[in-house]
Amino acid sequence: MGKKAINPIKNGTVIDHIPAGKGKNVWEMLNLPSSEEKMFLGKNLSSEKLGKKDMLMFENLELSLKQLNVIALIAFGATISIIKDGEITRKDQVILPELVEKVITCPNPKCITNEEDVATKFEVLENGDVEVKCHYCEKKYLIGEVKIKM
Repeated sequence: MGKKAINPIKNGTVIDHIPAGKGKNVWEMLNLPSSEEKMFLGKNLSSEKLGKKDMLMFENLELSLKQLNVIALIAFGATISIIKDGEITRKDQVILPELVEKVITCPNPKCITNEEDVATKFEVLENGDVEVKCHYCEKKYLIGEVKIKM
């Protein structure tokens, strides 16, 4: 008889179906304060859907809309499950936002957002890969080419 590999949480959030290798990026981008709560980062777990996946689990944590948008940018296709009293009360796939503000630093050194105190604003495009377009300088970048901040 096998043992459970992961102890379930009673209340909190599970981020599942993260493309393999992206879980650590999501964890770091969430910029969570240190806590005594249970936290789990599973890497390269077996998945029927993806072959391999990463998974994050946080006890007693609910994510903000900004955090969900960052997850969508980094781990498009991930699912978010809300756990209450040991049961999944809600499960949704993250959806790419149409627009993100104050999350991405524009790589263009001549962009006004790098020269003046102007909040960044990017249109999110999906052309097979996730791509973003700066509202101000109109340059396009693959999501892996930009710095995401919380």
